[in-house]
Amino acid sequence: MDTDIRLLELEPTFTEARLRTPLKFGTGVIKAVTCCTVRARVENGRGGVGEGWGQILLSDLWAWPSDLPHETRDAAMRQVVRHFCGELCRQATEPQHPLDLYLEAKPLLLRTAAEVSRQQRLAEPLPELAALVCGSPVDAALHDAFGNVNGLCAYEALGPEFLSDLSHHLGPEFRGRYLSDYLQPRYASKLPIFHLIGGLDKLTRSEVDDTDPQDGLPVSLEEWIERDGIYCFKVKLRGKEVDWDVERTKAVAEVVAAALAKQGRREFYLSLDTNEQNPNPESVLEYLDKLQAASPLAYEHLLYLEQPTERDLQAHCYDLREVARRKPVLADEGVTSVEKFHLARELGWSGLALKTCKGHSAALLYVALCEHYGMPYTVQDLTNPGLALIHEAGFAARTRPLMGFEYNARQYLPHEQPEVQRKHLQLFTVRQGCVRTDSLGPTGLGYGR
Repeated sequence: MDTDIRLLELEPTFTEARLRTPLKFGTGVIKAVTCCTVRARVENGRGGVGEGWGQILLSDLWAWPSDLPHETRDAAMRQVVRHFCGELCRQATEPQHPLDLYLEAKPLLLRTAAEVSRQQRLAEPLPELAALVCGSPVDAALHDAFGNVNGLCAYEALGPEFLSDLSHHLGPEFRGRYLSDYLQPRYASKLPIFHLIGGLDKLTRSEVDDTDPQDGLPVSLEEWIERDGIYCFKVKLRGKEVDWDVERTKAVAEVVAAALAKQGRREFYLSLDTNEQNPNPESVLEYLDKLQAASPLAYEHLLYLEQPTERDLQAHCYDLREVARRKPVLADEGVTSVEKFHLARELGWSGLALKTCKGHSAALLYVALCEHYGMPYTVQDLTNPGLALIHEAGFAARTRPLMGFEYNARQYLPHEQPEVQRKHLQLFTVRQGCVRTDSLGPTGLGYGR
């Protein structure tokens, strides 16, 4: 097709982003992280040349939990990005749709990660999830460039006029079905946002002291609610300390209910994330039992749980059906391929927590799978700033996630990419718990560059 693109150039750049306040989740704390931006230059079948952009944080603490030093993991992930960009440019010589181009390059990405691990003599190889994070800005840049060079919104180029049906990637059950069948025809104009409550975050104004940032932005949960009217919350818990988790959830629910009551509002939603720290499903059920007894308020407003047990779904093949009967339980780190999606489904997981940092193309496939099987899904972030946030919000606005999308860069990286924020002011400004998508551009992924 003359809309297919040939890859001409991939250029990665790296900057350091320092968090306004430390972010505690799972077993670690993030204070600074590398932001990776990739520029793609492509040519379509009509000879038109255009550019696209992709961006993500190379969050090694999330993608590669390890005893290896942060500096070692960060250097390896940067090198994977560099090598993958170079190898993809050398090997992807035929014009293709970006979905096919990138998904067919996944083996190359994994080989690149293995080669970097050998070259740097790492004590443990770079895992698949970390490799996907490294590849994700390339994936986004390809879709953005494809839309820009063809004068199209990237989401409007996912039907039969532009690519083959889904059977190529998802099997014969999807013959005659296209990604466009599962997406919204236009961006939702308004989206609720999920506010993150990290393990170190303060809940009330009375907890704030002189050690906290003095930059005019809220610090405590109570202050954030007063300013932004947020009503969807993602609570980071410990997993291995059930009683602490119950008390933390109860305290959050009480602060949220009281703060919203002052605004004459009662609606709110909680999601819970232990980042795989629950040792087994039984500990999750114990938590739910104790939470229901200690705080009917919190239990009633609990919308879903995210990846409570280990990311290696094959390690113990835990059956999550009993948990799913109580509350929806969504797989995140545990699903890194279509095959692992089907395994999660067999094990009783309710649905998926989608992240653009695992790849735009793969996330589109997971949307089709979830919609096809009637499974809920959410759109989560990786503290996405600037262009990465626009990408995530646009993805959420074109799909049908459970209650909007996660947006916590406003808490931890509020001053990143000010020029981008000014251009998309309504997308970066929360009002009554929501943002507006009016500024999303008509081509590519909507950056409007």
